Amino acid sequence: MGVVLVLSGPSGSGKSSLINSVKDELGDYYFSISTTSREPRGQEVDGREYFFVSKDEFKKDIAEGAFLEYAKVHGNYYGTSLKNVYDALSENKMVLFDIDVQGHDSLKNILGDIMTSVFITPPTSQTLEKRLRTRATDDEDVIQKRLLQANDEIKKIHEYDYFIINDDLDKAKDEFLNIVKAAKLKKPKQFKDYFIKEWI
Repeated sequence: MGVVLVLSGPSGSGKSSLINSVKDELGDYYFSISTTSREPRGQEVDGREYFFVSKDEFKKDIAEGAFLEYAKVHGNYYGTSLKNVYDALSENKMVLFDIDVQGHDSLKNILGDIMTSVFITPPTSQTLEKRLRTRATDDEDVIQKRLLQANDEIKKIHEYDYFIINDDLDKAKDEFLNIVKAAKLKKPKQFKDYFIKEWI
């Protein structure tokens, strides 16, 4: 059985940059690509950043039970396909998620102790605002919504196994790779129960 590593954090916290900086050092892994009903932004490509579908298509998939988890954020749906994740786990791969705090809660309820979670955050809300404005992909209304949402998300840090203050990318990368090693060594309750039974 593979392992699950979940990353969350405010939009603009640098999750994508961090993942890109370590992807050649992760070993055999599957990056779970979410499905969303929102329109592509900038240079985003269908099947790379997200699977882009209409709201009607997304609602149809919800009704058919196609998602491991899903949430509605800023008026759009985001969700994780069941089949792709379970296929990767059956191949003993590490499954890497980049999801919001709502998705984290849903996954924790479903996957339990095969999951390790890490919250990525800039050092201050001012740093986050500067990053959001610098990347220039959102209008002022969306930026303000993201900042308000970040204030809610930051309160959830204690629900995660680890958190990384992403101010220095090299330092954040080292910390993240150490968390990956720990996640791969983690043994689920089912394995521990089996070991105890065999021992006795």
